[in-house]
Amino acid sequence: MTANTAGCRFADYFAISGLDVETGLEPDELSALCQFLQASKGRDGAGRVSSSTDEGENYEQSPLRRTFKSKVLAHYPENVEWNPFDQDAVGMLCMPKGLSFKTQSDNRGPQFHSFIITREDGSRTYGFALTFYEEVASKQICSAMQTLYHMHNADQYDILHTSSTICINSSENISDNCSDLSTGVTKLQRFNSYDISKDTLYVSKCICLIAPLPFMHACKKVLEQLHQAVTSPKPPPLPLESYVYNILYEVPLPPAGRSLKFLGVYGPIICQRPGTNELPLFDFPIHEMFELLGLENILQLFTCALLEIQILLYSQHYQRLMTVAESITAILFPCQWQHVYVPILPASLLHFLDAPVPYLMGLHSNGQDDRSKLELPHEANLCFVDIDNHSIELPEDLPQFPNKLELIQEISEILMAFGIPPEGNLHCSKSTSKLKDFKERNVVCDKKNGNVAGLALSTYELLKENETMARLQALVKRTGVSLEKPIPALTPSPAASLKLEVRVEAGSNKDFKVHCDEEELKIHQLNIKIREIFANRFTQMFADYEVFVIQPSHDKESWFNNREQMQNFDKASFLSDQPEPYLPFLSRFLETQMFASFIDNKIMCHDDDEKDQILRVFDTRVNKIRTLNVRTPTLRTSMYQKCTTIYAAEKAIKLRLAKIDHTAVHPHLLDMKIGQGKYECGFFPKLQPDVLSSSPACNKWVKRSAPAQWRRRDRQKQHTEHLHLDNDQREKYIQEARSLGTGVRQPKLSNLSPSVIAHTNWKFVEGLLKECRNKTKRMLVEKMGREAVELGHGEVTLTGVEENTLIASLCDLLERIWSHGLQVKQGKSALWSHLLHYQESKEKNEALLGTTSSPGFIHDQDRRKIDSSCMPPLKISLTRDMRHIQNIGEIKTDVGKARAWVRLSMEKKLLSRHLKQLLSDHELTKKLYKRYAFLRCDDEKEQFLYHLLSFNAVDYFCFTNAFTTIMIPYHVLVIPSKKLGGSMFTANPWICISGELGETGILQIPKSILEMTFECQNLGKLTTVLIGHDNSGLYAKWLVDSVVVRNEITGHAYRFPCGRWLGKGVDDGSLERILVGELASATLETDERHCRTPPMQQSPSMIRRFVNITPANRPKLNTGQIQESVGEAINGIVKHFHKPEKERGSLTLLLCGENGLVTALEQVFHHGFKSPRLFKSVFIWDFLEKAFVYFESLEHTEQTQEENWQTRAKKFCTFIAAINSAPRNIGKDGKFQLLVCLGARDHLLHNWIALLADCPIIAQMYEDTALIKDHTLVNSLIRVLQTLQEFNITLETSLVKGIDM
Repeated sequence: MTANTAGCRFADYFAISGLDVETGLEPDELSALCQFLQASKGRDGAGRVSSSTDEGENYEQSPLRRTFKSKVLAHYPENVEWNPFDQDAVGMLCMPKGLSFKTQSDNRGPQFHSFIITREDGSRTYGFALTFYEEVASKQICSAMQTLYHMHNADQYDILHTSSTICINSSENISDNCSDLSTGVTKLQRFNSYDISKDTLYVSKCICLIAPLPFMHACKKVLEQLHQAVTSPKPPPLPLESYVYNILYEVPLPPAGRSLKFLGVYGPIICQRPGTNELPLFDFPIHEMFELLGLENILQLFTCALLEIQILLYSQHYQRLMTVAESITAILFPCQWQHVYVPILPASLLHFLDAPVPYLMGLHSNGQDDRSKLELPHEANLCFVDIDNHSIELPEDLPQFPNKLELIQEISEILMAFGIPPEGNLHCSKSTSKLKDFKERNVVCDKKNGNVAGLALSTYELLKENETMARLQALVKRTGVSLEKPIPALTPSPAASLKLEVRVEAGSNKDFKVHCDEEELKIHQLNIKIREIFANRFTQMFADYEVFVIQPSHDKESWFNNREQMQNFDKASFLSDQPEPYLPFLSRFLETQMFASFIDNKIMCHDDDEKDQILRVFDTRVNKIRTLNVRTPTLRTSMYQKCTTIYAAEKAIKLRLAKIDHTAVHPHLLDMKIGQGKYECGFFPKLQPDVLSSSPACNKWVKRSAPAQWRRRDRQKQHTEHLHLDNDQREKYIQEARSLGTGVRQPKLSNLSPSVIAHTNWKFVEGLLKECRNKTKRMLVEKMGREAVELGHGEVTLTGVEENTLIASLCDLLERIWSHGLQVKQGKSALWSHLLHYQESKEKNEALLGTTSSPGFIHDQDRRKIDSSCMPPLKISLTRDMRHIQNIGEIKTDVGKARAWVRLSMEKKLLSRHLKQLLSDHELTKKLYKRYAFLRCDDEKEQFLYHLLSFNAVDYFCFTNAFTTIMIPYHVLVIPSKKLGGSMFTANPWICISGELGETGILQIPKSILEMTFECQNLGKLTTVLIGHDNSGLYAKWLVDSVVVRNEITGHAYRFPCGRWLGKGVDDGSLERILVGELASATLETDERHCRTPPMQQSPSMIRRFVNITPANRPKLNTGQIQESVGEAINGIVKHFHKPEKERGSLTLLLCGENGLVTALEQVFHHGFKSPRLFKSVFIWDFLEKAFVYFESLEHTEQTQEENWQTRAKKFCTFIAAINSAPRNIGKDGKFQLLVCLGARDHLLHNWIALLADCPIIAQMYEDTALIKDHTLVNSLIRVLQTLQEFNITLETSLVKGIDM
């Protein structure tokens, strides 16, 4: 073994924590204060402590239940250069709740737990602790405890005496008070439970190993054997110092891909380390997580971790917190958790739950507080995992992990093969009680009551009645696995954990015999199988990820300086290749820090030599999949592909355990003085520092490859060579990389002073502002597109899924900002709670003033509006927008209401303004928030609102598109011509409004006011208005200027220009018209805007010339310009169909709107048209009807034409006849529009143009210079129109009403 493969020692430190007899009993002030404050929330108004406080941990508890300060009594060696000893962190995490005292009547079994110390640079050290109880030998401590009990009992007596006085003097509730008194007396007797003359006092002590790698099983065995050595009546073979010295200095870390054997006090200990091409080391029992939570909950938790949602684990058991945290982060491969990671949160760091950043933390429960009493700063984006109660609370709108059902099936097969029910072992069902009885009686092989090994009771039999098992059994049977034979059950182990048994393939165990016990082997096997399945999901989903990595340009410095703002992955292109069901999850996952770091790592490491192990393993697997895949690499399918690497991974572990690669030096006698090494039974001694302080002079294991500073220089050299940076840039890079790990990313485990806490909160404020800046810039870049191109990101198209994801992440950021520094949490959404307080105060002010006009209303003349004389602008009001949200019955939760309000404010371009108004109530903000809160930092708050103001530069429809089923009030105003106002108009008008999500149906308009408000289901963006009348009365002629429709919630107003007559014998004789509209712009350009529909007639009797049918301000076009307009119209339709289906706009605009296909073809037929006679209007439809008559006559005279020509002519005649016979009164121009739309839908336009170009009627009605007579131009037009053949054009219902073709 070379020096640099075995450079590190197995363990860096051995530490002992416990009671320092010299300093005596010291209250653990920080943790006690936290507990006291938490418990004091349970006090009622009279000052009496509620029952929850009696049970909780605070100053009024019995001394045996109080928190006392523990200390690190000793650690060996004193220090190692590569891992300085962190006394504060080790002290906190070895005994997170301080010292614990018990008497002989309490349970005093040893408890094992592990922990992690994360340094500022992000590197980790692992701790493994065994806590046990020793008899208190110091008489001073026992006397102090007795004194504390006397004082406590006296206080309790005073409380009870006061209660009894109240009981005598009060005439009300006597029975209740007296019962409280009797209960109090009982409690006083129970509290008086330590008598120095009768009881034996025990105190907790902890022995701990600090190691560079998490070899949990090996470290646990070392500690258990050391503890056994001091509790056993027979002394160990060697002094304890020999074993501690051996583990510190003589046992090396096994090299990658090798196994190691060393001796503990009573037996051999085996550990093995994965090779460089295998998944990273993971030695925690993953089966415990599945038993504690169940498969369904774990997949939800896994999804939350991938999306970097705040995760809080909650349990009475420290090791459960650690096991679940480590298991979840292990299955994230190839990604790594990038944020705050504290699996065991010490009581003195409870303020860190206020962190407005993603975190994964474990909170210890005392087992008595109800979950409802646990007040957390913010829960809008929190995943709360109650491990002991098998429950999980999820944030709203959590997307489903891709192929979730198939993944559940694949994992279930593995779990059931190991006898683990997929729903977990703590599930409340009949099978649970059976399992409990089964575990307690140990029926597998006790040979009592008829139980023998050959008749083992199977878990399958126990769980057969369970509904989930029945469903899973049906799933598994489809895969060919039989469940008829009983699955070997779980057998209890001495440590009360469940021993696993599996059916192994015949002959597989005959090949080699493993050196570890059966239970440990099964844990290794299950671990690797589960992890391989999860790793396989990522390799399948991201098999082509390298194609979409955006490599930096040659200017490395520019990329380096802007790497936070620059896009490193082509998300839009990647998502466009993914199956539809994957998009909700993937679009959010691609926005996470862990994915960005993964891609950054890929960019940094080109060569295999530079890659870290995780990236190298993942890329190897991806390359293998691409090699084996027969399908096109870039085309993704949602077909589920099961994991194929399990067998090889499992075999590698078995081989290492069958053939031990290295055996460490055995423990031996040390050079100790006479009298050293003695110990007293039942007490763990303070070891001899002189023999444990230094390593042996010559030891090949200890020699490290290089000191820390040399390794750091190597890393600097690698980064420099890759990025080609000079020395100054290199140092800047190293410093910035280091600063990523400080402040927000990880709390420092030390005794925190108020100044340190204040500094931490300031870091949070800076971090939130920076995140807001980056998020607003990202959203604007994606939305605008042009800026993205200028920044070198290529053409960016923002899909609806991506936009929705970015807005959801903005909502999460706002919730975290509003949760920071809250005085008292009310409801799950801090933002909505603040809004409700504001609304309440405003309503009180209104009631006091007796006014109907709220100060919250602002008349804003700069807002988007139509001519104020026509439709008054909507009043801007924060509280009014809140009421809109409160009236939506579909939104049930506070979090949902807050998000809906944010979306509505963004769509109205009022988010920054509303929030500024909300925060202008300084008294309310002071009442709700602590001084250090983000919202009370004036400069940062102003910058934050400024960043949000930038959203006003773009149009969002995030409210309209998100809430598609809600009822929305619409206001309609019909504007008649100002000159011919229609005051004599006698007919009854009607209207039908269509949008992207639906249409209203026919609505009657009051003809006296031509204005109405109605409510209907959300129509989405409005596209067309069908307006008409019933032609009744003496003067049924109506000249309409335009129609305006406004969404009364979002304020979006749409203008539909008309400028045409509706009436028989006037204009083209139309009684109804289809108007195509657009969102009204902020500037008052309504009168100058070009009409999307043909122009207004000045007078019914005016001479109408066909050549002047275009607006007066539009010049007469030449053939080149006409060809260009047709090309642009066709190009718009082609682009429409090349967008993802959900991102397409209105096709009606492209067909019938300004510069649409209908307008372009009108120009074709207008070119070279002969002038009509005086006082007679001639329309394109007149020419088409003459052509129709000509083709019909040819059919009757039976003139011989080629078959293709006859088919085209017949089709053309059929469509003309159908449109003429339709019951609609749409006029001649309307009929031409309908013919073009139907021709485009049925791919017939190019045939009809060819047909009409050869029609003799052309000679009668067109000049010789007309475009339609130029065969070259006509052929070019036909080729352009043929491009529409590949698209499936669907027309809006409003366009084709009454036509059954």
